[in-house]
Amino acid sequence: MSGDRILRQIKARLSLRPPQADSLDILDDILERTEFDKHADPVAALAAIQASWPSVSDFERDFPSLCFALATGVGKTRLMGAFISYLYLSGRSRNFFVLAPNTTIYDKLIGDFTPNTEKYVFKGIAEFAQIPPILVTGDTWDQGRGVRGGDLFGKETPIVNIFNVDKINKDAGRIKKLHEYIGQSYFDYLAELPDLVLLMDEAHRYRGKAGWRAVGELHPVIGLELTATPRSVGARSERFKNVIFDYSLGQAMADGFVKEPAVATREDFRADSVTPDQLERIKLEDGIHCHENVKAELDIYARQSGRPKVHPFMLVVAQDTTHAEALRQAIEADDFFGGRYKGRVIRVDSATRGEESEEATARLLALEHEDQTDVVIHVNKLKEGWDVRNLYTIVPLRASASDILTEQTLGRGLRLPYGVRTGVEAVDTLTVIAHDRFDEVIKAARDPNSIIAIRKLVTVGAHGDVSPEGATVLDSRSCMETALTGQSGGFGEGEQPTYTFETQEERKAADFALRLIQDRYERELKKGIHQLNEPEVKARITAEVTAAMTPSQGSLELGAPVVDVAKVVDIVTAKVTELTIEIPEIVVLPTREVTFGYHDFDLQGLESIARQPVSNQIMVQRLRDDARTYLALRR
Repeated sequence: MSGDRILRQIKARLSLRPPQADSLDILDDILERTEFDKHADPVAALAAIQASWPSVSDFERDFPSLCFALATGVGKTRLMGAFISYLYLSGRSRNFFVLAPNTTIYDKLIGDFTPNTEKYVFKGIAEFAQIPPILVTGDTWDQGRGVRGGDLFGKETPIVNIFNVDKINKDAGRIKKLHEYIGQSYFDYLAELPDLVLLMDEAHRYRGKAGWRAVGELHPVIGLELTATPRSVGARSERFKNVIFDYSLGQAMADGFVKEPAVATREDFRADSVTPDQLERIKLEDGIHCHENVKAELDIYARQSGRPKVHPFMLVVAQDTTHAEALRQAIEADDFFGGRYKGRVIRVDSATRGEESEEATARLLALEHEDQTDVVIHVNKLKEGWDVRNLYTIVPLRASASDILTEQTLGRGLRLPYGVRTGVEAVDTLTVIAHDRFDEVIKAARDPNSIIAIRKLVTVGAHGDVSPEGATVLDSRSCMETALTGQSGGFGEGEQPTYTFETQEERKAADFALRLIQDRYERELKKGIHQLNEPEVKARITAEVTAAMTPSQGSLELGAPVVDVAKVVDIVTAKVTELTIEIPEIVVLPTREVTFGYHDFDLQGLESIARQPVSNQIMVQRLRDDARTYLALRR
């Protein structure tokens, strides 16, 4: 198979986004220009690459290594899968070493490279459907699977090793010790492979001594680095010299691959009019207002679109561990929104240990799939690798404007819950509460060198974008539905509907029947709604409701009443027929031949048109805050 065909198939099968596809094209171009050999001259490789990619001034390692800087939320892990697929299918390599900087990302990568998982990176690659790549981890390397080089039947497949730096450095005694199965240490075995490709996730974490040493001793053919922040960490941060592709967060926002960030403040608010403790309380309360507002919006969107419901949460960035615990107690207190957030807050920082830490970690991993957590408080423990799509509100407390706008802070909440923008503003927006830094954040965001541009300003207040009264979704049902199914219809105090059925099982059967009629039968009826009363139609509905009710009836305790489904269906169809007003389908048909044409004409009476005079005012609008002033002209 030709290289171009392989590229096209991988892009299509993995549904690569344009920046991911561009990165794959660059890798293909580099491999065509340089010698893919463990003993190739790095200096010659650098010169060949610089001819087309002058941004690469140095590999910064003893082997060819290139950095692909993709913004948070664009899909760096999926790009890893594309790189591995291409290198294997093109016959260049079948041995890969994926390096993670910490345990959180290590565990996430293992999940992403495991078949039949939600974010499986090779989903769609036909060659890996029957025999997926062999996965070797820092916990399973001593089982010898990677050394065997194939499945149980001897069929070859890629071998993907996933390790983190700690497992190499702290477990060096075992991984670098003689292994009798292979006659040498597993680390030496990897270092001697002629086609080992090194992929570094969050590459900015491997510039320290420990990470540098662990990477260099593997002697790979080529290194592929991925990060959203191509700068070294620490006080003297420097930009990488081997960045070959840079796709910024601003570009990702403009292209619609992540949420749009918005900054919120209270209407007509002055931070110097309150104490620091009062300001903190106001920001927390307004964060909750924004959180409850977006929760209602997401509920409505899920109902209208039929997509899965997303449960949002709010992230509070604390100053230190003592501050984090004080915030947790304040949010769970009885005087904070009536105590309804008690038990719905988790704190994650360096002070959580033992059982408490394990519980917090488990709840973090479940945030996308459960609705038991509304607020997460952290100090500095959650940075890279904590990938969730349902973070919608961030409350950075005691943070500067530059801290608020860092990619580490915003990056946790920029991922889209459905993978693409929906066109619904509330679903596609991440809100940052910044009362005391509002003007500074706006100014910093409008700096040409800013990584983002704040495009929306949100006000919290009686006349603002977010109401302080809170937001809830009312499930409004008609009187007929309430009477038949017993489900709430939004009745006021003192108003009680008259229920048609006495038992809960009868109401459950009526609910099944009513939903069947509304979802399917009303569209299929050719003669009108009265066709529901025909015996054949009622018999079909009865059969389907009986089938749906069978598991429930089968689990009833001995002696429980059995529902007469046919009788329930008779009553439901009669009620629907009686209380439904049919809207006839009207089709207008012409009774004679229709013709059309064009007739030339001249405009007349133009002299009578009264033209509006040009305004005598000049409007001036400031770029920073959009304030307008008007100047009167003198004649």
